[in-house]
Amino acid sequence: MTAPEAGRGIGGGGYSAEETTTFGFPRDTFRILHVSTGNVCRSPITERLTRHFVAERLGVLGGGLIVESAGTWGHEGASMESHAETVLAEFGADTSGFVGRELLDEHVIMADLVLTATRDHRAQVISMGHSAGLRTFTLKEFTRLVRAIDPTTLPPLEDGVVARARALVRAAAALRGWLLAPTAEADEVYDPYGAPLTFFRSIGDEIRDALDPVVTALTGVPARA
Repeated sequence: MTAPEAGRGIGGGGYSAEETTTFGFPRDTFRILHVSTGNVCRSPITERLTRHFVAERLGVLGGGLIVESAGTWGHEGASMESHAETVLAEFGADTSGFVGRELLDEHVIMADLVLTATRDHRAQVISMGHSAGLRTFTLKEFTRLVRAIDPTTLPPLEDGVVARARALVRAAAALRGWLLAPTAEADEVYDPYGAPLTFFRSIGDEIRDALDPVVTALTGVPARA
């Protein structure tokens, strides 16, 4: 089994043998995997915006947090769509070095949190097994659950982002089933593939609005005014 590339994550690479697992990654890490269909539009936007927002809040890229993406019908080796790059650039996020990937078993096995664009993507991830059910959510579903979690019940940032992130996922999983979406469509981020830039921008805004409370909960730091 081949592990995902370390370079896809925040702060990947440069670890001693004593610090790494069998797969070559740090023992004390938390991996977020964003999943869409082709891994050229929605999941690249969510991956790179997550990295950008974490860096804005913490001033660093790292702390054991690794952010990557893949697609259920991923265009292996493809660049992200040009409109997706434009949207990310408008947010100030880095678009360099992105390479599309097809979702594989090892991506799910190694992920501590899987955030999908739609309910169908969530179902596909869970159907792969690997005890993924309790750590797989649609992005908007996870946002809804996170908003209901009292941040004072989470470990302080002094304990590390990894400990806080793990507690956040456990708390969100415990709430699932209690806080239902008002409509089925409320948990969906629709595919902008082939759409004009204006639609990509609207999807980018949806993703930004969904990610903001998630990254705030992860880091314990609100967005800058």
